[in-house]
Amino acid sequence: MTSSLTMRDLVSPRSILCPLEAANKKAVLQGISNFAASLVGKEPLAIFDILWERERLGTTGVGAGIAIPHGRIDGLTQVHGFFFRLSQPLAFEAIDDKPVDLVFLLLAPESAGADHLNALATVSRQLRDQKLCEQLRMAKDAAALYRLLTEAPPAKAA
Repeated sequence: MTSSLTMRDLVSPRSILCPLEAANKKAVLQGISNFAASLVGKEPLAIFDILWERERLGTTGVGAGIAIPHGRIDGLTQVHGFFFRLSQPLAFEAIDDKPVDLVFLLLAPESAGADHLNALATVSRQLRDQKLCEQLRMAKDAAALYRLLTEAPPAKAA
């Protein structure tokens, strides 16, 4: 992968779940781990443990109702992205203390290096677009979410 990474490189129609039912932050991380596990061929608990450990270092709630949990998973061969819209906004210890309802999960190979950082940058740039986030919140289903994520013009670097 290169720095010209796009959302289409990260997500597929199968990697989007809407709505995700969860009662709290831990349940969100468990739910996204369970969903992602079957698509990447890893154990849900292994993914959850990596995500939970990452949250202990500092919240992945980046503000404006968005969280970008991420981690490196042994045995992956590429970066995988997953998008979730929660059924209701939840406290996520976000940097702005606002509840989260849009979650983008990134799982990268242990050796991803720059690819992991490029993927994080791509996702965070795209989700800084307030208009796009409003559309994501209004989308009727996973297919509409996929279209919005992959057809939006790439956000400009900050």
